[in-house]
Order: sequence, then C-alpha cells, then structure tokens
Amino acid sequence: MSQALLALLAVHQLCVLLYFMLWNSYYLVTSLFSFRALHRYSRRLASIDIDDLIATAGAPPVTVIVPAYNEAATIVEASRSLLTLRYPDYEILIVNDGSTDATLEVLRSTYRLQPAPRFPLASIPTAPVRAIYQSQTHSNLWVIDKENGKRADAINAGINYCQTPLLAIVDADGIMEPDALMRIVRPFLEDAHTVASGGIIRVVNGCNVEDGLVQEVRLPRNWLARFQVVEYLRSFLAGRVGWDALKIMLLISGAFGLFRRDLVVAVGGLAHDSIGEDFELTVRLHRYCREWRIPYAIHFVPDPVAWTEVPETVAVLGRQRNRWQRGLIDTLRRHLRLLLNPRYGRIGLLAFPYFFFFEMLGPLVEFSGYIVVLFLLMTGWASLTYFWAFLMVALLFGAILSLAAVGLEELSFRRYTRLQDLLWLLALSLLENLGYRQLITYYRLQGTLDYLRGQTGWGHMERKGFQKA
Repeated sequence: MSQALLALLAVHQLCVLLYFMLWNSYYLVTSLFSFRALHRYSRRLASIDIDDLIATAGAPPVTVIVPAYNEAATIVEASRSLLTLRYPDYEILIVNDGSTDATLEVLRSTYRLQPAPRFPLASIPTAPVRAIYQSQTHSNLWVIDKENGKRADAINAGINYCQTPLLAIVDADGIMEPDALMRIVRPFLEDAHTVASGGIIRVVNGCNVEDGLVQEVRLPRNWLARFQVVEYLRSFLAGRVGWDALKIMLLISGAFGLFRRDLVVAVGGLAHDSIGEDFELTVRLHRYCREWRIPYAIHFVPDPVAWTEVPETVAVLGRQRNRWQRGLIDTLRRHLRLLLNPRYGRIGLLAFPYFFFFEMLGPLVEFSGYIVVLFLLMTGWASLTYFWAFLMVALLFGAILSLAAVGLEELSFRRYTRLQDLLWLLALSLLENLGYRQLITYYRLQGTLDYLRGQTGWGHMERKGFQKA
C-alpha cells in the first residue's frame, strides 16, 4: 500500500473519530439536559392536576385530523382511542385519501356514517373532495372522502374543514391515551406564544389493545420491533426533551402534534410535494415566525402518548428509514438559508446545523468509517489504538446513550413495569450497536443516494393490526 494512500486513510480515520466524538457529545449534552428537565417536569406534574388546569384556563376547541390510506386493519381501534379522549371540546376528522381497501366501508358500517353538510374555512389546494360524512353514533366524528393525493394532501383537506383554533395531526395506525390531548394542550394554556407542541411516540407492537386502549404494556416479541423501542426512547426522552430544554425544537412528529390553525393556514399548510412533511412544516413555522417577527414557542411534552405500530420486517423497515432520510434531506435543502444564520437565533445556529452535519451527513461518515476499518483489518494495516478508539467512540458511547434513555424512562414514566422487560431494554441498549445500528445506517445511506437520484415515492408500509389479549 502506498504511503500517500496510508496518509489519506489516516486523515480519514482521524476525521471519523472526531466526528463520532462530536456527535455523541451532542447527544450526551442533550441527555444531561433531559435528565434535569424530566426531573423538574416529574416534580411539577405531581403538583398539577391537568383537569383543574383545563377547567381554570379554559379548554380551546381542538380538531383531530387523521389522514388514512388503506388503513382498514387499524382504523377502528385507532378511531375508538380518539373517541375515548378526555377532553371537553374536540372533533375528529378522518380523511380517507382515496383508499383502495375497505377503509371507508369499515368506517361507514362501524359508525353509521351519513352524508352531512360541512363548509371549508380555508382554501389550501388539495385533490377533489368526493363526500363528507358524519357519524350517527358519535356526533363529533366526521369522515372526509377524497381522491388520493398522499398524506400531506389529506391533512391539508382536513385543515380546510377545520373549524377550531387548534388542530392535532395524528396517524391512522396510532392509539392515543385518554389524557393525551389534555396533556399536549398544556403549553398553549401556560404560554400564549405557543404555536405548536409535540407528544411522545411509543411502540405498540406486543402491547395488548382492547376497545382503542392499551390495556397492558409489553415489549414486542419481534426483534426488529424491540430494537425500535430503545431507539424511540433515545430519540424522544434523550433527544427531544433536551431540545425542548435548550429551546431548539425543530421536529414535531407527524404521528402526534398540535398546532395553531391560523399559522398553519398562513404558511400554506403542509407541503404536498415534500417527502418529510412533518419536519418541513415545523421548520417552516420557525422560519415564518422569525421572518415576520412573530413571538412564538414550539414545545415538546414528554407525557402525552401516541402508540404506533412499527415495522417488523427488514424490507418495510428499510423503506421507512429510506423515506425518512430522503425527507430530512429534502427539508434541509428547502430551508438551507437557515444554516448558521444568526437571523434565526438558536434554530439557525444550533438546531439546523445539528440536522445538517450529523443527521444528514452522519450515514455517509459512519458507513465510510466501518468500510475503512474493515479494509485496514483485512489488509493488516489497522492500528490497534485506532481500532479500539473507534469501537469505544462509535459503539460503546452509543450504548451508553441508549442506556441513559432507558434510565430516563425508568426514572420518569416507567411504562414497562415487568422486571424482565426492563432487563431486556438494558440488554437491547447494548445489542443494538452490534448489527441493528449498522443496518439503519445502511438504509439511511441508501435513502441519501435515492434522493440524489430523484426518487420521491413513499414506499409501502404493511399493517398487521393491534394485538389483543
């Protein structure tokens, strides 16, 4: 091997090592802020009665918008969970986005749907609406039947027909806890400048679901789903709680978010041509409020829970992560002017650079690091010092962060009450770095390449339905 190539590889090794150190240090800092924030939040919750807060501050009416495309397997349980919400004034708008399965028929027979008049208050362009129905058994349940236009288009149709000051966006494959809406609205009651808030997404696979409620929280039996439990805990409890404490919330999950309707309409609704419309909407709200000098705040609340079904096969997981990565890149490209721009405050100087340099470029750097290490090991040119340093920073540090996320879960909410589930979570925090993490990195890298090739499809997400006791 030539000296020039060796020197190049040595520089690459050093850059990768420094990159991992910065990436993991960022997560360590957010984890520390999360520990502090969750500790304060838990003590505060003990002294606050959510029902009293709602009664005192007044409950702003909310419309829950549920985009649905071929969701016949889960739509009944998901809608039942919405109908059990403990909230004084809310409507449910299920938007059937041209489903080719029995989604509309299942809703029609379950809730005795009848055509009913309802007039739009906004005019965001969408695919044509074919009919509007109202349930004869639940007067606050409406179904909008429209031609297919994809998820963002379906949500925009719901926004057009929304008649309340706040709107919530939830997935049709999710299960909402009864007090989720009461808890996610809290930032709007406590801070008049709040324009959006997000709740936590938890994995429903393996849990027992009856009548739209999660009756028993259990770890999934499927190994891929188990790893995603740890991944979701790390993303929300160690990540977004810290972002909220640092006031750099740049992403509200499309599976559960609450927004001010007037601002969402002002920015034109969700971008119909965006692959990652939830991320893009949050970034656009930040940008709009900054550019128009509107006082605002975007929050994350860790206890309103939406349970979601996650992929249990490698193929479906790969399509999901591929799409997430393409959506991330697309959003960052659209709003590139925020990058390191002091005009946008902490969002431009901290949040946006993190997503750009670590989330977007991370798969390329991480995958290249694995390839170079394997190449040097196979050729006998690997430095043992670098090899152990790489394992320490790339794998062990990552395991520590996952263990911290499990610790945050156990200290704050403790949804997994069985000892064997807790032990499995601790073991999974270590095991995910020995194959699962590399698999996710591969699919994210593939998503990067597909985006550069111009691929815009969503990919098919298979629904198995919720497990019953």
